[in-house]
Amino acid sequence: MSFERIWHKSYAPGVPAEITLEKITMAEVLTRTAATYPDRVAMIYMGKKITYRQLEKLVNRFTRALIDIGVREGDKVAMLLPNIPQMIIANHAAYRAGAATAMNNPLYTERELTHQLDDSDATVLVTLDLLLPRALKIKGETKIRKIITCHISDYLPFPKKQLFPYVKKTMFRKVEPQPDVYEFMDLIARYPDTPVENKAKWDSLAALIYTGGTTGVSKGAMLTHANISSIVQQFSVWFPDLKGQYQNLTGIYPVFHSAGYSVSQNLPIWNGWGCTLIPKPEPGVIVEMLEKFHPTFLTGVPTIYTALLDNEKFRTMNLSYVRGYFGGAAPLPENTLKQLQDLHGAIIYDVYGATENTAFATTTPWGGKVKVGTVGLPLPNTDIKIVDVDTGTRELPVREHGEICIKGPQVMTGYYKKPEETANSLRDGWFYTGDIGYFDEEGYLTISDRKKDVIVASGFNIFPKEIDELLFEHPRINEACCIGIPDEYRGETVKAYIVVKPGETLTKQEVVAFCKERMTAYKVPTEVEFIGELPKSAIGKIMRRELRDLDREKRGKTS
Repeated sequence: MSFERIWHKSYAPGVPAEITLEKITMAEVLTRTAATYPDRVAMIYMGKKITYRQLEKLVNRFTRALIDIGVREGDKVAMLLPNIPQMIIANHAAYRAGAATAMNNPLYTERELTHQLDDSDATVLVTLDLLLPRALKIKGETKIRKIITCHISDYLPFPKKQLFPYVKKTMFRKVEPQPDVYEFMDLIARYPDTPVENKAKWDSLAALIYTGGTTGVSKGAMLTHANISSIVQQFSVWFPDLKGQYQNLTGIYPVFHSAGYSVSQNLPIWNGWGCTLIPKPEPGVIVEMLEKFHPTFLTGVPTIYTALLDNEKFRTMNLSYVRGYFGGAAPLPENTLKQLQDLHGAIIYDVYGATENTAFATTTPWGGKVKVGTVGLPLPNTDIKIVDVDTGTRELPVREHGEICIKGPQVMTGYYKKPEETANSLRDGWFYTGDIGYFDEEGYLTISDRKKDVIVASGFNIFPKEIDELLFEHPRINEACCIGIPDEYRGETVKAYIVVKPGETLTKQEVVAFCKERMTAYKVPTEVEFIGELPKSAIGKIMRRELRDLDREKRGKTS
Protein backbone atom coordinates (compact mmCIF):
# COMPACT_ATOMS: atom_id res chain seq x y z
CA MET A 1 0.00 0.00 0.00
CA SER A 2 1.07 3.58 -0.55
CA PHE A 3 1.36 4.75 3.07
CA GLU A 4 1.10 3.55 6.65
CA ARG A 5 -0.15 5.76 9.48
CA ILE A 6 -0.66 5.41 13.22
CA TRP A 7 -4.45 5.32 12.87
CA HIS A 8 -4.45 2.17 10.74
CA LYS A 9 -3.68 0.09 13.85
CA SER A 10 -6.83 1.48 15.47
CA TYR A 11 -9.15 0.40 12.64
CA ALA A 12 -11.94 -2.00 13.59
CA PRO A 13 -11.57 -5.62 12.44
CA GLY A 14 -12.33 -6.11 8.76
CA VAL A 15 -11.68 -2.49 7.70
CA PRO A 16 -8.80 -2.14 5.20
CA ALA A 17 -6.34 0.75 5.30
CA GLU A 18 -6.69 1.13 1.54
CA ILE A 19 -9.13 -0.06 -1.10
CA THR A 20 -8.91 -0.34 -4.86
CA LEU A 21 -11.48 2.17 -6.04
CA GLU A 22 -13.91 1.01 -8.68
CA LYS A 23 -14.00 3.57 -11.50
CA ILE A 24 -17.76 3.71 -11.80
CA THR A 25 -19.85 6.88 -11.77
CA MET A 26 -22.89 7.22 -9.50
CA ALA A 27 -25.02 7.37 -12.64
CA GLU A 28 -23.88 3.84 -13.49
CA VAL A 29 -24.15 2.74 -9.86
CA LEU A 30 -27.89 3.54 -9.79
CA THR A 31 -28.45 1.39 -12.89
CA ARG A 32 -26.49 -1.46 -11.32
CA THR A 33 -28.32 -1.20 -7.99
CA ALA A 34 -31.70 -1.09 -9.74
CA ALA A 35 -30.76 -4.30 -11.59
CA THR A 36 -29.47 -6.01 -8.44
CA TYR A 37 -32.18 -4.87 -6.00
CA PRO A 38 -35.13 -3.73 -8.17
CA ASP A 39 -37.76 -4.17 -5.46
CA ARG A 40 -35.82 -2.65 -2.57
CA VAL A 41 -37.18 0.68 -1.34
CA ALA A 42 -34.83 3.46 -2.37
CA MET A 43 -36.76 6.35 -0.83
CA ILE A 44 -39.57 6.89 1.64
CA TYR A 45 -41.17 10.30 1.33
CA MET A 46 -43.84 11.08 3.92
CA GLY A 47 -45.23 7.56 3.46
CA LYS A 48 -44.66 7.20 -0.29
CA LYS A 49 -42.23 4.39 -1.13
CA ILE A 50 -40.16 4.46 -4.34
CA THR A 51 -38.26 1.31 -5.29
CA TYR A 52 -34.94 1.19 -7.13
CA ARG A 53 -36.71 -0.07 -10.26
CA GLN A 54 -39.02 2.96 -10.14
CA LEU A 55 -36.19 5.39 -9.37
CA GLU A 56 -34.15 4.16 -12.33
CA LYS A 57 -37.10 4.69 -14.65
CA LEU A 58 -37.85 8.16 -13.28
CA VAL A 59 -34.21 9.16 -13.79
CA ASN A 60 -34.31 7.89 -17.38
CA ARG A 61 -37.43 9.94 -18.08
CA PHE A 62 -36.01 13.12 -16.57
CA THR A 63 -32.66 12.68 -18.35
CA ARG A 64 -34.54 12.76 -21.65
CA ALA A 65 -36.49 15.80 -20.47
CA LEU A 66 -33.32 17.74 -19.62
CA ILE A 67 -31.71 16.90 -22.97
CA ASP A 68 -34.90 17.85 -24.81
CA ILE A 69 -35.03 21.33 -23.23
CA GLY A 70 -31.42 21.96 -24.20
CA VAL A 71 -29.10 20.58 -21.51
CA ARG A 72 -25.79 19.49 -23.02
CA GLU A 73 -22.61 17.86 -21.72
CA GLY A 74 -20.71 20.26 -19.49
CA ASP A 75 -23.77 22.40 -18.69
CA LYS A 76 -24.80 23.22 -15.11
CA VAL A 77 -28.26 22.37 -13.78
CA ALA A 78 -29.08 24.27 -10.59
CA MET A 79 -31.13 22.71 -7.80
CA LEU A 80 -33.13 24.78 -5.33
CA LEU A 81 -35.00 22.10 -3.41
CA PRO A 82 -35.39 20.54 0.04
CA ASN A 83 -35.11 16.76 0.56
CA ILE A 84 -37.87 15.60 -1.77
CA PRO A 85 -37.70 12.82 -4.41
CA GLN A 86 -37.36 15.31 -7.29
CA MET A 87 -33.98 16.42 -5.90
CA ILE A 88 -32.46 12.95 -6.23
CA ILE A 89 -34.17 12.24 -9.55
CA ALA A 90 -32.93 15.54 -11.01
CA ASN A 91 -29.37 15.15 -9.72
CA HIS A 92 -28.96 11.69 -11.23
CA ALA A 93 -30.63 12.74 -14.47
CA ALA A 94 -28.17 15.63 -14.76
CA TYR A 95 -25.29 13.15 -14.31
CA ARG A 96 -26.61 10.97 -17.13
CA ALA A 97 -27.03 13.98 -19.41
CA GLY A 98 -23.34 14.76 -18.85
CA ALA A 99 -24.18 17.93 -16.91
CA ALA A 100 -23.08 19.01 -13.45
CA THR A 101 -25.47 19.76 -10.61
CA ALA A 102 -25.19 23.11 -8.81
CA MET A 103 -26.61 22.96 -5.29
CA ASN A 104 -28.45 25.87 -3.68
CA ASN A 105 -30.06 26.41 -0.29
CA PRO A 106 -33.82 27.14 -0.54
CA LEU A 107 -33.52 29.46 2.47
CA TYR A 108 -31.08 31.80 0.72
CA THR A 109 -31.98 35.47 0.34
CA GLU A 110 -32.37 36.92 -3.15
CA ARG A 111 -28.90 38.44 -2.95
CA GLU A 112 -27.25 35.15 -1.93
CA LEU A 113 -29.18 33.16 -4.51
CA THR A 114 -28.43 35.62 -7.33
CA HIS A 115 -24.72 35.45 -6.54
CA GLN A 116 -24.64 31.67 -6.43
CA LEU A 117 -26.78 31.01 -9.53
CA ASP A 118 -24.78 33.52 -11.52
CA ASP A 119 -21.46 32.19 -10.25
CA SER A 120 -22.38 28.61 -11.19
CA ASP A 121 -23.24 29.50 -14.84
CA ALA A 122 -26.32 27.26 -14.54
CA THR A 123 -28.73 27.46 -17.48
CA VAL A 124 -31.56 25.36 -16.02
CA LEU A 125 -33.07 25.66 -12.54
CA VAL A 126 -35.13 22.97 -10.80
CA THR A 127 -37.00 24.57 -7.91
CA LEU A 128 -40.11 24.56 -5.70
CA ASP A 129 -43.35 26.13 -6.87
CA LEU A 130 -43.22 28.43 -3.82
CA LEU A 131 -39.83 29.78 -4.93
CA LEU A 132 -40.83 30.41 -8.56
CA PRO A 133 -41.65 34.13 -8.07
CA ARG A 134 -38.19 34.71 -6.59
CA ALA A 135 -36.53 32.69 -9.36
CA LEU A 136 -38.36 34.67 -12.07
CA LYS A 137 -37.42 37.95 -10.38
CA ILE A 138 -33.67 37.25 -10.41
CA LYS A 139 -33.56 35.18 -13.61
CA GLY A 140 -32.40 38.16 -15.69
CA GLU A 141 -29.35 38.66 -13.45
CA THR A 142 -28.21 35.07 -14.02
CA LYS A 143 -27.68 32.72 -16.96
CA ILE A 144 -30.83 30.70 -16.16
CA ARG A 145 -32.93 30.15 -19.29
CA LYS A 146 -35.35 27.37 -18.28
CA ILE A 147 -37.08 26.72 -14.94
CA ILE A 148 -38.67 23.43 -13.83
CA THR A 149 -41.03 23.67 -10.86
CA CYS A 150 -41.85 20.96 -8.33
CA HIS A 151 -44.67 20.73 -5.82
CA ILE A 152 -43.94 19.34 -2.37
CA SER A 153 -47.04 17.20 -2.90
CA ASP A 154 -45.97 15.62 -6.23
CA TYR A 155 -44.85 12.34 -4.66
CA LEU A 156 -47.10 12.20 -1.62
CA PRO A 157 -49.16 9.01 -1.29
CA PHE A 158 -52.92 8.93 -1.81
CA PRO A 159 -54.94 10.71 -0.41
CA LYS A 160 -52.34 13.15 0.98
CA LYS A 161 -51.39 14.25 -2.54
CA GLN A 162 -54.97 15.03 -3.53
CA LEU A 163 -55.79 16.87 -0.29
CA PHE A 164 -52.52 18.80 0.00
CA PRO A 165 -53.46 21.86 -2.17
CA TYR A 166 -56.54 22.41 -0.02
CA VAL A 167 -55.24 21.54 3.43
CA LYS A 168 -51.77 23.14 3.09
CA LYS A 169 -52.65 26.16 0.97
CA THR A 170 -49.57 28.12 2.04
CA MET A 171 -47.32 25.25 0.85
CA PHE A 172 -48.79 24.88 -2.63
CA ARG A 173 -48.64 27.38 -5.50
CA LYS A 174 -50.43 26.90 -8.79
CA VAL A 175 -48.01 27.46 -11.68
CA GLU A 176 -49.52 29.46 -14.50
CA PRO A 177 -48.46 28.51 -18.06
CA GLN A 178 -45.62 30.74 -19.26
CA PRO A 179 -42.62 30.53 -21.61
CA ASP A 180 -39.61 28.47 -20.46
CA VAL A 181 -41.31 27.35 -17.23
CA TYR A 182 -42.20 23.66 -16.89
CA GLU A 183 -43.91 21.59 -14.23
CA PHE A 184 -41.85 18.59 -13.16
CA MET A 185 -44.64 16.00 -13.30
CA ASP A 186 -45.98 17.21 -16.64
CA LEU A 187 -42.49 17.25 -18.15
CA ILE A 188 -41.40 13.83 -16.91
CA ALA A 189 -44.62 12.22 -18.16
CA ARG A 190 -43.76 13.09 -21.78
CA TYR A 191 -40.79 10.73 -22.08
CA PRO A 192 -40.25 6.95 -22.05
CA ASP A 193 -38.50 5.25 -19.12
CA THR A 194 -36.33 2.93 -21.21
CA PRO A 195 -32.53 2.98 -20.71
CA VAL A 196 -30.75 6.15 -21.77
CA GLU A 197 -27.08 6.67 -22.65
CA ASN A 198 -24.93 7.60 -19.67
CA LYS A 199 -22.72 10.59 -20.51
CA ALA A 200 -21.11 10.94 -17.07
CA LYS A 201 -17.32 10.52 -17.14
CA TRP A 202 -15.11 9.53 -14.18
CA ASP A 203 -12.93 12.66 -14.28
CA SER A 204 -15.59 15.15 -15.39
CA LEU A 205 -17.36 17.65 -13.13
CA ALA A 206 -20.33 16.13 -11.30
CA ALA A 207 -21.29 18.86 -8.85
CA LEU A 208 -20.72 22.38 -7.66
CA ILE A 209 -21.45 22.33 -3.95
CA TYR A 210 -21.03 25.67 -2.31
CA THR A 211 -19.20 26.16 0.95
CA GLY A 212 -21.51 27.13 3.78
CA GLY A 213 -20.36 30.70 3.82
CA THR A 214 -19.33 30.45 7.50
CA THR A 215 -16.06 32.15 6.57
CA GLY A 216 -17.41 34.67 4.05
CA VAL A 217 -18.93 34.57 0.56
CA SER A 218 -19.67 31.00 -0.51
CA LYS A 219 -17.41 29.33 -3.09
CA GLY A 220 -18.30 26.49 -5.45
CA ALA A 221 -16.27 23.38 -4.67
CA MET A 222 -15.75 21.45 -7.92
CA LEU A 223 -16.43 17.78 -7.23
CA THR A 224 -15.85 15.24 -10.00
CA HIS A 225 -17.62 11.94 -10.53
CA ALA A 226 -14.43 10.38 -9.15
CA ASN A 227 -14.83 12.42 -5.94
CA ILE A 228 -18.50 11.62 -5.32
CA SER A 229 -18.11 7.93 -6.15
CA SER A 230 -14.86 7.50 -4.19
CA ILE A 231 -16.24 8.90 -0.93
CA VAL A 232 -19.18 6.49 -0.79
CA GLN A 233 -16.83 3.60 -1.53
CA GLN A 234 -14.44 4.73 1.23
CA PHE A 235 -17.31 5.22 3.70
CA SER A 236 -19.05 1.94 2.85
CA VAL A 237 -16.05 -0.27 3.76
CA TRP A 238 -16.15 1.29 7.25
CA PHE A 239 -19.12 -1.04 7.91
CA PRO A 240 -17.95 -4.53 6.84
CA ASP A 241 -20.66 -6.30 8.85
CA LEU A 242 -23.42 -4.45 6.96
CA LYS A 243 -22.37 -5.58 3.49
CA GLY A 244 -25.35 -6.93 1.57
CA GLN A 245 -27.81 -6.03 4.34
CA TYR A 246 -30.63 -3.54 3.82
CA GLN A 247 -30.48 -0.41 5.95
CA ASN A 248 -32.78 2.60 6.12
CA LEU A 249 -31.12 5.97 6.78
CA THR A 250 -32.80 9.16 7.94
CA GLY A 251 -32.40 11.80 5.26
CA ILE A 252 -31.96 14.68 7.69
CA TYR A 253 -28.83 16.17 6.15
CA PRO A 254 -30.07 18.31 3.21
CA VAL A 255 -28.95 17.01 -0.19
CA PHE A 256 -27.91 20.53 -1.24
CA HIS A 257 -25.22 20.29 1.46
CA SER A 258 -22.19 18.04 0.91
CA ALA A 259 -23.09 15.81 3.89
CA GLY A 260 -26.55 15.13 2.52
CA TYR A 261 -25.29 14.87 -1.05
CA SER A 262 -23.13 11.95 0.04
CA VAL A 263 -25.17 10.35 2.86
CA SER A 264 -28.84 11.14 2.14
CA GLN A 265 -28.43 10.63 -1.61
CA ASN A 266 -25.44 8.61 -2.84
CA LEU A 267 -24.45 6.31 0.04
CA PRO A 268 -27.83 4.50 0.01
CA ILE A 269 -27.68 4.12 -3.79
CA TRP A 270 -24.19 2.57 -3.63
CA ASN A 271 -25.31 0.00 -1.05
CA GLY A 272 -28.89 -0.59 -2.18
CA TRP A 273 -30.18 0.95 1.05
CA GLY A 274 -33.19 3.15 1.64
CA CYS A 275 -33.46 6.74 2.79
CA THR A 276 -36.37 8.23 4.70
CA LEU A 277 -36.37 11.76 3.29
CA ILE A 278 -37.08 14.54 5.77
CA PRO A 279 -37.70 17.85 3.94
CA LYS A 280 -37.72 19.97 7.11
CA PRO A 281 -35.83 18.47 10.07
CA GLU A 282 -38.14 19.53 12.89
CA PRO A 283 -38.17 17.32 16.01
CA GLY A 284 -41.86 16.44 15.63
CA VAL A 285 -41.39 15.36 12.00
CA ILE A 286 -38.27 13.32 12.79
CA VAL A 287 -40.06 11.57 15.67
CA GLU A 288 -43.01 10.76 13.38
CA MET A 289 -40.68 9.27 10.74
CA LEU A 290 -38.84 7.24 13.39
CA GLU A 291 -42.13 5.91 14.71
CA LYS A 292 -43.58 4.98 11.31
CA PHE A 293 -40.60 3.73 9.31
CA HIS A 294 -38.04 2.52 11.88
CA PRO A 295 -34.86 3.79 10.16
CA THR A 296 -31.75 1.95 11.29
CA PHE A 297 -29.47 5.02 11.18
CA LEU A 298 -30.22 8.40 12.73
CA THR A 299 -28.11 11.29 11.49
CA GLY A 300 -27.85 14.86 12.70
CA VAL A 301 -25.70 17.73 13.86
CA PRO A 302 -25.51 18.61 17.59
CA THR A 303 -28.39 21.09 17.35
CA ILE A 304 -30.68 18.38 15.89
CA TYR A 305 -29.95 16.04 18.80
CA THR A 306 -30.38 18.89 21.31
CA ALA A 307 -33.81 19.67 19.83
CA LEU A 308 -34.79 15.98 19.85
CA LEU A 309 -33.85 15.68 23.52
CA ASP A 310 -36.28 18.52 24.26
CA ASN A 311 -39.06 16.41 22.69
CA GLU A 312 -40.76 14.26 25.33
CA LYS A 313 -41.90 11.65 22.81
CA PHE A 314 -38.32 11.17 21.58
CA ARG A 315 -37.07 10.79 25.14
CA THR A 316 -39.53 8.00 25.95
CA MET A 317 -39.89 6.11 22.64
CA ASN A 318 -38.38 2.68 21.97
CA LEU A 319 -35.49 3.12 19.52
CA SER A 320 -34.09 -0.40 19.70
CA TYR A 321 -34.23 -0.62 15.88
CA VAL A 322 -31.67 2.21 15.50
CA ARG A 323 -28.24 0.62 14.92
CA GLY A 324 -26.20 3.80 14.66
CA TYR A 325 -26.39 7.46 15.61
CA PHE A 326 -24.21 9.75 13.50
CA GLY A 327 -23.20 13.31 14.35
CA GLY A 328 -21.45 15.89 12.22
CA ALA A 329 -20.29 19.53 11.97
CA ALA A 330 -18.90 19.30 15.54
CA PRO A 331 -18.54 16.67 18.26
CA LEU A 332 -21.62 16.47 20.45
CA PRO A 333 -21.34 18.09 23.90
CA GLU A 334 -20.74 15.51 26.62
CA ASN A 335 -24.05 16.37 28.31
CA THR A 336 -25.95 15.59 25.09
CA LEU A 337 -24.00 12.36 24.63
CA LYS A 338 -24.77 11.29 28.18
CA GLN A 339 -28.50 11.93 27.78
CA LEU A 340 -28.63 9.97 24.51
CA GLN A 341 -26.74 7.10 26.07
CA ASP A 342 -28.83 7.08 29.26
CA LEU A 343 -32.14 7.25 27.36
CA HIS A 344 -31.44 5.06 24.33
CA GLY A 345 -28.06 3.40 24.88
CA ALA A 346 -26.83 5.41 21.91
CA ILE A 347 -23.22 5.43 20.79
CA ILE A 348 -22.61 8.53 18.69
CA TYR A 349 -20.36 8.10 15.68
CA ASP A 350 -18.87 11.50 14.90
CA VAL A 351 -17.86 12.36 11.35
CA TYR A 352 -15.60 15.18 10.21
CA GLY A 353 -14.88 16.76 6.87
CA ALA A 354 -15.70 19.69 4.63
CA THR A 355 -17.47 20.44 1.38
CA GLU A 356 -14.04 20.52 -0.26
CA ASN A 357 -13.43 16.85 0.56
CA THR A 358 -16.96 15.71 -0.32
CA ALA A 359 -18.00 15.94 3.34
CA PHE A 360 -16.03 13.10 4.95
CA ALA A 361 -12.44 12.59 6.04
CA THR A 362 -12.73 10.91 9.46
CA THR A 363 -15.29 9.06 11.54
CA THR A 364 -15.57 7.10 14.75
CA PRO A 365 -14.64 3.45 14.01
CA TRP A 366 -17.74 1.28 13.58
CA GLY A 367 -17.20 -1.66 15.92
CA GLY A 368 -13.98 -0.12 17.25
CA LYS A 369 -12.90 2.05 20.17
CA VAL A 370 -15.03 5.15 20.76
CA LYS A 371 -13.19 8.17 22.12
CA VAL A 372 -15.58 10.88 23.25
CA GLY A 373 -14.56 14.35 22.10
CA THR A 374 -12.69 13.11 19.04
CA VAL A 375 -13.94 12.82 15.45
CA GLY A 376 -12.48 9.35 15.08
CA LEU A 377 -9.96 8.08 12.53
CA PRO A 378 -9.21 8.99 8.90
CA LEU A 379 -11.14 6.89 6.37
CA PRO A 380 -9.37 4.36 4.12
CA ASN A 381 -7.34 5.96 1.29
CA THR A 382 -7.30 9.22 3.29
CA ASP A 383 -4.14 10.87 4.55
CA ILE A 384 -4.16 13.69 7.12
CA LYS A 385 -1.33 15.76 8.53
CA ILE A 386 -1.19 18.52 11.15
CA VAL A 387 1.01 21.48 10.20
CA ASP A 388 2.12 24.66 11.91
CA VAL A 389 -0.35 27.52 11.53
CA ASP A 390 2.22 30.17 10.58
CA THR A 391 3.87 28.61 7.52
CA GLY A 392 1.82 25.46 6.87
CA THR A 393 5.04 23.62 5.94
CA ARG A 394 6.18 22.03 9.20
CA GLU A 395 4.42 18.79 10.14
CA LEU A 396 3.67 18.58 13.86
CA PRO A 397 3.91 15.55 16.19
CA VAL A 398 0.99 14.02 18.11
CA ARG A 399 -0.75 16.19 20.72
CA GLU A 400 0.40 19.43 19.07
CA HIS A 401 -2.30 21.76 17.78
CA GLY A 402 -2.00 22.82 14.15
CA GLU A 403 -3.89 23.18 10.88
CA ILE A 404 -5.53 20.01 9.57
CA CYS A 405 -4.63 19.09 5.99
CA ILE A 406 -6.40 16.34 4.02
CA LYS A 407 -5.35 14.33 0.97
CA GLY A 408 -7.40 11.65 -0.75
CA PRO A 409 -9.57 10.75 -3.75
CA GLN A 410 -12.48 12.68 -2.25
CA VAL A 411 -10.66 16.05 -2.32
CA MET A 412 -12.07 18.59 -4.81
CA THR A 413 -10.23 19.79 -7.89
CA GLY A 414 -10.62 23.44 -6.84
CA TYR A 415 -13.06 26.32 -6.41
CA TYR A 416 -15.06 27.19 -9.51
CA LYS A 417 -13.60 30.26 -11.29
CA LYS A 418 -11.48 31.13 -8.22
CA PRO A 419 -7.82 30.30 -8.96
CA GLU A 420 -6.38 32.36 -6.08
CA GLU A 421 -8.61 30.76 -3.46
CA THR A 422 -7.83 27.37 -4.98
CA ALA A 423 -4.09 27.98 -4.75
CA ASN A 424 -4.47 29.01 -1.08
CA SER A 425 -6.45 25.92 -0.13
CA LEU A 426 -4.90 23.22 -2.36
CA ARG A 427 -1.13 22.80 -2.09
CA ASP A 428 0.65 19.75 -3.55
CA GLY A 429 -2.58 17.77 -3.42
CA TRP A 430 -3.27 18.67 0.22
CA PHE A 431 -6.47 20.51 1.18
CA TYR A 432 -5.70 23.05 3.93
CA THR A 433 -8.93 23.04 5.91
CA GLY A 434 -8.49 26.09 8.10
CA ASP A 435 -9.43 23.87 11.05
CA ILE A 436 -7.16 23.49 14.06
CA GLY A 437 -6.72 20.08 15.63
CA TYR A 438 -4.37 17.36 16.80
CA PHE A 439 -3.85 13.60 16.74
CA ASP A 440 -3.39 11.42 19.80
CA GLU A 441 -1.04 8.43 19.95
CA GLU A 442 -3.65 6.07 18.49
CA GLY A 443 -4.46 8.30 15.53
CA TYR A 444 -7.74 9.74 16.80
CA LEU A 445 -8.30 13.30 15.63
CA THR A 446 -9.60 16.09 17.86
CA ILE A 447 -10.84 19.39 16.41
CA SER A 448 -9.82 22.40 18.47
CA ASP A 449 -11.41 25.15 16.40
CA ARG A 450 -11.44 27.08 13.17
CA LYS A 451 -8.13 28.85 12.41
CA LYS A 452 -10.04 32.12 12.00
CA ASP A 453 -12.00 31.57 15.24
CA VAL A 454 -9.00 31.30 17.56
CA ILE A 455 -9.03 34.14 20.10
CA VAL A 456 -5.66 35.67 21.00
CA ALA A 457 -5.85 37.30 24.43
CA SER A 458 -2.66 38.71 25.98
CA GLY A 459 -0.68 36.39 23.71
CA PHE A 460 -2.61 33.26 24.75
CA ASN A 461 -4.45 31.18 22.15
CA ILE A 462 -8.03 30.48 23.26
CA PHE A 463 -10.17 27.94 21.42
CA PRO A 464 -13.79 29.12 21.72
CA LYS A 465 -15.16 25.61 21.15
CA GLU A 466 -13.59 24.54 24.45
CA ILE A 467 -15.59 27.22 26.28
CA ASP A 468 -18.75 26.36 24.29
CA GLU A 469 -18.52 22.75 25.43
CA LEU A 470 -18.02 23.76 29.05
CA LEU A 471 -21.07 26.04 28.93
CA PHE A 472 -23.15 23.17 27.49
CA GLU A 473 -22.55 21.36 30.78
CA HIS A 474 -24.45 24.04 32.72
CA PRO A 475 -27.87 22.58 33.60
CA ARG A 476 -29.73 25.77 32.63
CA ILE A 477 -27.96 26.43 29.31
CA ASN A 478 -29.53 25.06 26.12
CA GLU A 479 -26.97 26.38 23.60
CA ALA A 480 -23.84 28.52 23.72
CA CYS A 481 -21.33 30.03 21.32
CA CYS A 482 -18.28 32.14 22.14
CA ILE A 483 -16.46 34.69 19.97
CA GLY A 484 -13.48 36.98 20.29
CA ILE A 485 -14.19 40.70 20.64
CA PRO A 486 -11.77 43.67 20.70
CA ASP A 487 -10.21 44.55 24.05
CA GLU A 488 -7.93 47.56 24.56
CA TYR A 489 -5.80 45.85 27.18
CA ARG A 490 -5.71 42.17 26.08
CA GLY A 491 -6.12 42.65 22.32
CA GLU A 492 -9.07 40.29 22.35
CA THR A 493 -11.34 38.89 25.02
CA VAL A 494 -14.11 36.28 25.16
CA LYS A 495 -17.80 37.01 24.71
CA ALA A 496 -20.40 34.27 25.24
CA TYR A 497 -23.78 34.17 23.52
CA ILE A 498 -26.15 31.97 25.51
CA VAL A 499 -29.60 30.46 24.93
CA VAL A 500 -31.19 29.56 28.26
CA LYS A 501 -33.41 26.48 28.56
CA PRO A 502 -37.16 27.20 28.49
CA GLY A 503 -38.50 28.28 31.89
CA GLU A 504 -35.01 28.90 33.32
CA THR A 505 -33.23 32.12 34.26
CA LEU A 506 -29.53 32.88 34.39
CA THR A 507 -27.31 35.89 35.05
CA LYS A 508 -23.95 36.97 33.68
CA GLN A 509 -22.47 36.63 37.17
CA GLU A 510 -23.62 33.00 37.41
CA VAL A 511 -22.13 32.19 33.99
CA VAL A 512 -18.79 33.78 34.86
CA ALA A 513 -18.68 32.04 38.25
CA PHE A 514 -19.43 28.67 36.59
CA CYS A 515 -16.52 29.15 34.16
CA LYS A 516 -14.09 30.45 36.79
CA GLU A 517 -14.47 27.25 38.79
CA ARG A 518 -13.65 25.11 35.77
CA MET A 519 -11.06 26.85 33.58
CA THR A 520 -8.04 29.14 33.53
CA ALA A 521 -8.88 32.79 34.20
CA TYR A 522 -7.82 34.11 30.78
CA LYS A 523 -10.39 31.83 29.06
CA VAL A 524 -13.36 33.00 31.15
CA PRO A 525 -15.88 35.16 29.21
CA THR A 526 -15.76 38.81 30.19
CA GLU A 527 -18.97 39.56 28.33
CA VAL A 528 -22.17 37.51 28.26
CA GLU A 529 -25.21 38.15 26.10
CA PHE A 530 -28.44 36.15 26.37
CA ILE A 531 -30.12 35.53 23.04
CA GLY A 532 -33.35 33.79 21.99
CA GLU A 533 -31.77 31.71 19.23
CA LEU A 534 -28.31 31.20 17.76
CA PRO A 535 -27.90 31.70 13.99
CA LYS A 536 -27.48 28.37 12.20
CA SER A 537 -26.59 27.07 8.75
CA ALA A 538 -28.82 24.84 6.64
CA ILE A 539 -27.67 21.69 8.46
CA GLY A 540 -27.95 23.28 11.91
CA LYS A 541 -24.31 24.27 12.36
CA ILE A 542 -23.94 27.35 14.58
CA MET A 543 -22.72 30.33 12.53
CA ARG A 544 -20.03 31.93 14.68
CA ARG A 545 -19.30 34.48 11.95
CA GLU A 546 -22.84 35.88 12.14
CA LEU A 547 -22.45 36.41 15.89
CA ARG A 548 -19.23 38.31 15.22
CA ASP A 549 -21.10 40.45 12.67
CA LEU A 550 -23.90 41.04 15.19
CA ASP A 551 -21.44 42.13 17.87
CA ARG A 552 -19.56 44.37 15.42
CA GLU A 553 -22.81 46.02 14.37
CA LYS A 554 -23.81 46.69 17.98
CA ARG A 555 -20.40 48.16 18.78
CA GLY A 556 -20.64 50.36 15.71
CA LYS A 557 -23.94 51.79 16.91
CA THR A 558 -22.64 52.52 20.41
CA SER A 559 -19.29 54.02 19.39
